[in-house]
Amino acid sequence: MPVSGASTQAPNSSEALLPTPHKSPRKPPNEWAWRSLTESTAGAVPPIFTRDGSYFFTASGSTVKIHSASSGQVISTLTSVNSASKPSSATGYGEAVTSMVLSPHNPFQLLTASMDGCVRLWDFVDAVLLQTIEVSRPILQIAAHERYKNEVCIAISRGTKKLNNRRNPTAEDNAQVQIISTIPTESTRKLPVQKPSSVRVVGKARYTYGLSYSPSGDWLVAIGGHKAYICRVSDVKAGFTKLVSPEKLTCLAFHPTDDYFATGDNKGVVRLWYCLNDSIPAGVTGVEKKAPTTTLHWHAHAISSLAFTANGAYLLSGGEEAVLVIWQLHTGKREFVPRVGAPIASITLSTARGREEEYMLGLSDASYIFVRSGTLRISRTIVKVKLGGLFAMYCHPVVCLSAFSDPAIVSDRPPTGASVPLAAHAISSSFILPSSHPSSLQTYSPLTSTLISELEVSPTNKISRRDEKPLEPSRVEHAVTSESGQWLATVDSRPALDGFRGEIYIKLWSWDKKKGSWMLNTRIDRPHGLSKVTTVTFRPGDGGCTEQTLVTAGADGCVKMWGVCSTKSKSGEVENFWVTRATVRSRSETPTRVAWSRDGSLMAVASGPYVTLYDPSTMLAVRIIICPECEFVSSVCFVGRTSRYLALRSHSDIALWDLITESVRWNYQSTSGISELFPHHRDESFVIFETDARTPQTHVLKFSTASSEAISAHTLPFRLISTSPCPPRWLSNDPGAFAFVGITQSWNAVIFGDHIRLAGTEEATGRGLVGAAPVTTQTLFQDIFGKSAFENLAARNANVELPSTYTGSSWKGKEVERTFDTPTYLVPPLGTLFDLLLDEFLAVRTETESTPKQDAQQDVDQEADVEMEGVEPLILVGNQLERVVDHHEMTAMIELFKNHSLCSSSPASVAPTPKKMAQTNGPPKANGVPNGTANSVLNGVKPNGLAPKTSLQNLDNAASEAASPKHVTSPPAKAGQKRKQSLD
Repeated sequence: MPVSGASTQAPNSSEALLPTPHKSPRKPPNEWAWRSLTESTAGAVPPIFTRDGSYFFTASGSTVKIHSASSGQVISTLTSVNSASKPSSATGYGEAVTSMVLSPHNPFQLLTASMDGCVRLWDFVDAVLLQTIEVSRPILQIAAHERYKNEVCIAISRGTKKLNNRRNPTAEDNAQVQIISTIPTESTRKLPVQKPSSVRVVGKARYTYGLSYSPSGDWLVAIGGHKAYICRVSDVKAGFTKLVSPEKLTCLAFHPTDDYFATGDNKGVVRLWYCLNDSIPAGVTGVEKKAPTTTLHWHAHAISSLAFTANGAYLLSGGEEAVLVIWQLHTGKREFVPRVGAPIASITLSTARGREEEYMLGLSDASYIFVRSGTLRISRTIVKVKLGGLFAMYCHPVVCLSAFSDPAIVSDRPPTGASVPLAAHAISSSFILPSSHPSSLQTYSPLTSTLISELEVSPTNKISRRDEKPLEPSRVEHAVTSESGQWLATVDSRPALDGFRGEIYIKLWSWDKKKGSWMLNTRIDRPHGLSKVTTVTFRPGDGGCTEQTLVTAGADGCVKMWGVCSTKSKSGEVENFWVTRATVRSRSETPTRVAWSRDGSLMAVASGPYVTLYDPSTMLAVRIIICPECEFVSSVCFVGRTSRYLALRSHSDIALWDLITESVRWNYQSTSGISELFPHHRDESFVIFETDARTPQTHVLKFSTASSEAISAHTLPFRLISTSPCPPRWLSNDPGAFAFVGITQSWNAVIFGDHIRLAGTEEATGRGLVGAAPVTTQTLFQDIFGKSAFENLAARNANVELPSTYTGSSWKGKEVERTFDTPTYLVPPLGTLFDLLLDEFLAVRTETESTPKQDAQQDVDQEADVEMEGVEPLILVGNQLERVVDHHEMTAMIELFKNHSLCSSSPASVAPTPKKMAQTNGPPKANGVPNGTANSVLNGVKPNGLAPKTSLQNLDNAASEAASPKHVTSPPAKAGQKRKQSLD
C-alpha cells in the first residue's frame, strides 16, 4: 500500500509551488447577500388585533409586521430608521420589540416598546413613525388606558447586583415601573428622539412578566417573581402593595369587565385574585400580604399565557403541554383543544366583525393557529418555517431573546450538541430542514416561500416531560439527498437512558412523484452498533436505482457501503431495498468525513492525521495521504473539474494536495477557527467559513487552486451551526457563483451567496395599508359554498354603477360536487339552490345546437308522430310557463287508472280455476293473480313481457276517450304513441 507524505522540495514541474502559508486575505471583506427565511423571535411577543379584527400585529426582532387576519399574509411592515439598516438577527436583539399595545385614544395608532429604551407611536395605516420617546433603559412591558391621556405605564430593566466569580449575572434582572408622559420636553420637542416631560416612579419589582391596567382604570397590576404588585392609580405615591404567591408567576390577564385578574405560575396553577377593593392598605409602601384567591389546576408545567373571552365567562390557558384549556368560570368545568403542534407561547382573541370569536395561538415554533370558539376546531394555520424555539417557556419572552437553543428545548433543558440535518432537494426545488420537534423534518420551498410538507422520521409521542425530568426525544442527526433527488437518507438516534437501550436507525426514503412526498423504503437498525454515525453521503451520478450507492462512517471505526437490491414478487412487481455491500475497518482512528470525486471513481475518507483514497468498485485502498500541514484532518473534498486536487481542512489550516504530483500545492493558515469547507460544483475554486469566538460574525473566503491568496472575502452577520450548498440548477449563469442555505445559532434559516434573489426584502421596508387589498368578511354561506354569483348585488342596491360587461361568477368544477358533502343542517333550503345547481348540471342548449344522434332521433320521432302534428308543443319547465289543470282533466285521469290499471281488461282470461289454485306452491300472488298460472295476465301483460293486442288497443282507446275534452291537449296520447313506437 503506497504511502505519500508532504514533499519538502518542489518537484520538477512548472505547476509545482513551494507550500507557503498565507495568513490573511489581501482584499477587504464585504457583506455577502443574505436573506432570512424565518425569524426565531416571531412568537416571543404576544400578537394583538386591530379593533375590527381585520389585521393583527406580530413583532419580529426590531420590526412589526401587519398580517391579514383572513389569509395571514404580511401586507405591511413597521420599521424604524435605526433598525432598517441592520436586521435584528445580525447584531443581536438590542432593538428588539418587547411589547405592543393599541393606542386607547386612536384605533389607528400602535404603541411599541423595545430593548433600546424607546417607546414608539406608529400610524400603522400609513406606516409612519409619529413619535419616539426614550427612557435610556431597556423596556420590558408597556400598558395604556383610555382614562389617562398623554401617558403610558412602562416597566424598565434595572439589572442585577448578583454576580459570580466571572462577573456574570447569576439572577434575573430587577425592574422598575414608571408612568411617563408622551408629551416631550421643550428642548427635545423638535428632535427625532424625544424625552418625556414627566416621569413618575410607581415602585420597584422583580423582572416583570406582566403589566396591565384594570378595565375601570382604577388599578395597576404587575407580576414578577413570587409576587403580584398592586397600585391604586389615584395614589401612585403610595407605591405597590405586594401580594405573595406560593409559586413563581409567569403570566397575567384582567377580566374584561370586572376588577379582578388571573395569573399563571410555573407549576401549572391558574389563580384568580379577588382583592382589588378597599381591603388594600392605602398609604403604606412595601406591604406584603395574602389575598383571597380561587385556583384552577390542570397543567402539569408552567403556564405561558392566559386570556379571558370577550363576555368574561371563560378563561383560556396554554403552556408547554401544547393543549389549549377552556375554563368555564362559574362551574369550573373545562374543555380542551389538544395537540396543537407545539408549546403555546401566547393566546389572543379575535373578534372580527360579522364572524364568530376565534382564539389565535402563538406557538413556540413561530407559527400561529386559529381555533373557532363554536366548534373548538383549528380553522387555519399561519406558518412559514417551523424553526422557532424558546429557551425557557416559563420565562418572559424578552428573556428568551438572548438565549435561544434547540427547538425541542421548551424548558430548562440543556442542548445535546447533536448535529443539525440540512439538505437541498433538486426535484422539488426545496430545502429539507429540521422541524419544531427534533424527530421530524420539514420541506420548505424558497421560490414560493411556503412550507410544503412535514416528514415524521421517528414517530414520537410529543410529551413535553415527565414530572420535572425532561424526556430525551429521538433526534434526526443527518439528512442527505442523492444527486438525482430520488433518495433521501436520514439518521435518527436516541441515547440510552433510565435502563432503556439506545436506538440508532438509518432510514432510506424514496421520492413518490405522483404524491410529491417521501415514502419509507428501508430501515437499518444499528448500522454501526451503538456507535454514533459520523457522516452519510451518496455516490455522485444520476444512474438508475440499481446503481445508487450510500456510504456511512461511524465512531466504531468502520466505513460501510450500501447498495440497492431488487426482488420480483409472484405478481411481477419489482421491489427495491438497501443492503450492505462492503465494510472497511480502521485500526485506531475514527473516520469523520467521506468525499467523492466528480465522476464517483474515487472515495476519500478522512481519519484523524491521514486521508485514505479508496476504489469504490473494490473498496481497496489505493493511496494514503499524510500531510504535516494538517495534523488532524476533520474534513476533505475534491476540487476542480477533473478532481485533481484534494483540499484538507483542520481546525485552523487548509492544505491543497495535488494527486498527480503527490505534494502540497499550497497551504493557508487561519488566525481563527475554520468551521466548513465546500468546493465549487464546476469551477477550480472552493470556499471556507471562518468563525471567531469573540465576534458573532462569519468570514467567508474564496480560493482558487492557483494561489493561497483569497480571491474574495465576505462577511455574514451571524454564526452558522449547519450549512448546505444549493443545487447547481438553482445558481445563476455566473461560473464562479456560490449559494448556500444555513441555520444560525439563533435558529434562523437563512439563504446567502452570490447573486441570490432577495425575494423577501420588500417586507423589511415600511409601507402602509393604503392600496392594500381590502379584507372582506365572509359569511357562513360563503364559507360553505364559496363566492356567490350575486356578490355585487349590494353595490346595485347602493346605486353603484357596475360595468356593462359585468357577469356574475358561477360555480365551476368540483364546487358543485362539494355542495352535497356539507352536513344537512348547515345547508340552506334546497329550493334556494335548485335553479343554480341545475344551471351547472344541465347545460342550456340553443335552438341551433344539435348533434348527429339528436338529428337522427328527431327524424324517427317525426315519422312516428305524424298524426300529432296539430298538437301543441310540450312546455319546458325552464321557460317558467304554467298550464292550469282543471277538474275535468283530473276526473278523466282518475277514471283511466281505475278502469285500466287497477282492474283487468279481460276478467275471464285472468280468473284461474280452483284446481290450478290448489296446485300452486310458488311465490305469493301479484294483484290477486298467481305467478304459476299458465294463462295469467298481469295488468294486461303476459309474464313473457308481451301483451295481447286487444288489451293494448282497448287501453289506448280508453286513454284517448278519457282525454277527449277540447281544452285539454294530449300528453296521455303522446305517451300512447311512444308505447306504440316501442312495440313496433
